[in-house]
Amino acid sequence: MKYSLKTYSWKCSCKNQYCSGTEGLHLAVLHCRKLCVYAVSGALGNVEHGNQYQIKLMYEHNLQRTACNMTYGPFGGVKGRDLICIQSMDGMLMLFEQESYAFGRFLPGFLLPGPLAYSSRTDSFITVSSCQQVESYKYQVLAFATDADERQETEQQKLSSGKRLAVDWVLNIGEQALDICVVSFNQGISSVFVLGERNFFCLKDNGQIRFMKKLDYSPSCFIPYCSVQEGTINTLIGNHNKMLNVYQDVTLKWATQLPHIPVSVKVANFQDLKGVIITLTDDGHLQCSYLGTDPSLFQAPKVDAREINYEEMNAEMKELQKIIKEATKPQDILPESEKQRGVTVIAEVSPDLDAESQAIESEVKAEAVPSITVKITVQSRVAAQKPNLAVCVQAPLAVTCDQFVFDDLEPDSSETVVLSVFLKGNCTPSELEGNCMFSYTIPTELNPEGIPRVAQCNFSLPLRLVCFPTQPSKAANHKLTIDTNKPPVTFLNIFPDFVDPSEGDQANALGFQFLTGSKTTLLASKTSQRYRIQSDHLEDLWLITKELTRRLEEHFKKQNCKDFACTYSGSIPLQEYFELIDRHFELRLNAEKFQELLSERAVQFRAIERRLLTRFKDKTPAPLQHLDTLLEGTFREVIALADAAEENQANMFQAFTKLKSATHLVIMLISLWQKLSTDQVAILEATFLPLTEDTQELGWEETVDAAVSYLLRTCLSKSSKEQALTLSSQLCMPKDTSRLKKNITLFCDRLAKGGRLSFSTDLTTQQAAVMPGGCATIPESDLEERTVIPGSTAVFSSHGQITKQKSKHGLSEDAAEEVKSHGT
Repeated sequence: MKYSLKTYSWKCSCKNQYCSGTEGLHLAVLHCRKLCVYAVSGALGNVEHGNQYQIKLMYEHNLQRTACNMTYGPFGGVKGRDLICIQSMDGMLMLFEQESYAFGRFLPGFLLPGPLAYSSRTDSFITVSSCQQVESYKYQVLAFATDADERQETEQQKLSSGKRLAVDWVLNIGEQALDICVVSFNQGISSVFVLGERNFFCLKDNGQIRFMKKLDYSPSCFIPYCSVQEGTINTLIGNHNKMLNVYQDVTLKWATQLPHIPVSVKVANFQDLKGVIITLTDDGHLQCSYLGTDPSLFQAPKVDAREINYEEMNAEMKELQKIIKEATKPQDILPESEKQRGVTVIAEVSPDLDAESQAIESEVKAEAVPSITVKITVQSRVAAQKPNLAVCVQAPLAVTCDQFVFDDLEPDSSETVVLSVFLKGNCTPSELEGNCMFSYTIPTELNPEGIPRVAQCNFSLPLRLVCFPTQPSKAANHKLTIDTNKPPVTFLNIFPDFVDPSEGDQANALGFQFLTGSKTTLLASKTSQRYRIQSDHLEDLWLITKELTRRLEEHFKKQNCKDFACTYSGSIPLQEYFELIDRHFELRLNAEKFQELLSERAVQFRAIERRLLTRFKDKTPAPLQHLDTLLEGTFREVIALADAAEENQANMFQAFTKLKSATHLVIMLISLWQKLSTDQVAILEATFLPLTEDTQELGWEETVDAAVSYLLRTCLSKSSKEQALTLSSQLCMPKDTSRLKKNITLFCDRLAKGGRLSFSTDLTTQQAAVMPGGCATIPESDLEERTVIPGSTAVFSSHGQITKQKSKHGLSEDAAEEVKSHGT
């Protein structure tokens, strides 16, 4: 049951002893500047819904201070009536004895008001101060203390008019309190329940902790109630996750979901229905809930039996089936084919760079950072609502504008936007591609709000965006040779945008200089069908190698040559690749260290702040004992660590970009080496490039290690023992990269021995046994499989063999493989 409740009161309570001379039920309502007491009278109802109640104003008190909360009870042990205590926003306790004002007292050391409760057993008021302490004040101490209205008198007059307000007991809970409740279900024992921001406390009436419970959520309200088990107390606690938890002392007994966040909760009985949970939301909605089975609130009256009209029932059934069929039509949820798409997105990249660069806030240190224009056209054949266009490019590339919002598109209409792409980060990108994603909704009869749809397209950026021609260099640290089965092609035909036309067909060397400063040289053999790419950095070889193979394929495709192929017969540069992995992993470890140091310094900074605040709030001046100097030094350390962490984060991004470029290069070399199919290359890319962004929670090293280990135990498994090994279901940051490097080396070794990347059964293959799940095993060779151990070097060739130097430790190759397989 839900009711809409609008109230201007802050707190209300019902008692019988608020008015003198009357015995009826009364309601006290606290407003910001007023306290009102109403008489509640009931009359028998004429229907089954229940009795009717009316309220009548008996008296009211106009408050001189803004009220915060109130409590009530027989203060001072008075018999037959209840007094009301109101706490103001400035820390004054105002006590009212029915129609008259009694006195007011200021709480000592007050800053902000906290929850307030009254304990009749000890005749004391309990609150939580701004010092995060639970404090108890006796009523007798309040009554004989200095009157709050006499604060302006002289010190001598204050001393003669009363005593100083002293606290009965104090308990430091270390956090602010949301609510306080005093319960006494046993005549001899009463408990004080305090709901904190992260903990739940149960105290004795003398301030000692009976028990406490640490909460793993943010509570919003609570109410203790009597338990069926003797010696325990049940408590309902609501939280901001829309949950209501039932505790028996500190044990969670039940948890239920609410449709809203409760700000107040009570337990009540309604006639024959006991244990109704009443919750109130911050927007004034009152809900009565019931735990367990649905309560029987309504009994349907008996109706007269009538004859069944089967013709009408059949007609109604056919109509309902027609509605169901219309609602479950597949065209609203299944993807459309290209011919039926209502929206088409076309991206056109300008053939030339922008005459005036549109690069903004670029970190590249080059003299000029070029940009290129991309024109995106959206053609709609249907009525598209809420259209949005997002343009994405891989960092360090950036666009001048990545989000576009259009008005609703009419049928057979189009929209065109123009943007520029440029290099923003000071590192070479791993991909020169972009993506356009257009989202919109199409309304239907059954869904007027519209069905969401997405149209997208990809576009490629030219190499001239990130590099420009330069003089080729003869010496380089890293060299690759790509073999082809066709005569060499002059660079004037395949790289016309980088070759000077005056050189003609004589140009067999071409230099590329990236905007970041590094250089790469491309050489073509005059006598053989080979091309060499060389550079001082391994990652810089990737874009040039990719561009070379792509342009060669396009060149021979134009000449209707269908048997063109590129191969690679050199060694896979694993050692250089491992150096990039180690560099990236080292920066990840540094990021963890910076995070730990920042956390320690932040804790130290807050501790010094608390000490200083305590000194400043003390009424008696005391020396700071160089706490201000220590605070300033800690602040400088926090700023220096934050700057170092930010710099490390930038270096880690550059290292990850370089690692992705090198990974692309290794995947291409392995595919050319083993002549892998498109599906097998896709498996390689999914294994070595699982992440587009690197984070501390999920990094590249642990993800790739898990993927490579899975391949080694499935389609690249050597024996049934490896298939039986189970992989860890949790990914966590490793201590070092030794296991990852061993697995990558073993992966290349098994590919060299004839391993096949496939997740489907193939009956025509030479393998006799088939793994569970369709993973074919590797045929055993006459020679034992060998792998690399520390102290040895390996060179993988495209002929399926491995050349290896003997280990410095004197181990044989077979023994090394046994150690490797068991260790993995």
